[in-house]
Amino acid sequence: MPIDNVRFDAVDRKLLRALQSNGRTTVGELAELVSLSQSPCWRRVKQLEESGLIEGYSARLSRQKLGYGVTGFVQLQMDNHTPQAAESFERAVVALPQVLSCHNLSGRYDYQLEVVGIDLESFAEFVRTQIRALPGVREISTSFSLKEVKATSGLPVNG
Repeated sequence: MPIDNVRFDAVDRKLLRALQSNGRTTVGELAELVSLSQSPCWRRVKQLEESGLIEGYSARLSRQKLGYGVTGFVQLQMDNHTPQAAESFERAVVALPQVLSCHNLSGRYDYQLEVVGIDLESFAEFVRTQIRALPGVREISTSFSLKEVKATSGLPVNG
């Protein structure tokens, strides 16, 4: 199955699923899972990394245990839609650590941000002082997460 001129097979898909589930899985464990010896398994993982299918490894942290009790989704409408305005806005939003994700949207709003705060007061202060100050922002609408039903960064690896 080619993706951007990258080919991967059933063994690669098993490796991707396993590593996506637990990035600390050892080469020995992976090799056993896909019925390869360790050296060819290690080479497969290296190829997946070099091809860009594996972009990196990270740890999932607990928002609650780090004190982030509020998650909000901030929709923004911009007053200018030039490439320069978008670049300036995007560069500024990337620098804000409380913004977990930023998506350029179709529809009424131009961007949606996923933002965390310690509590409602700190979240509101962040929106008032940081989000409103972002270049080109005309309108802000915020929704709060009442309950997280599903949270994953994992992608479906079909096949």
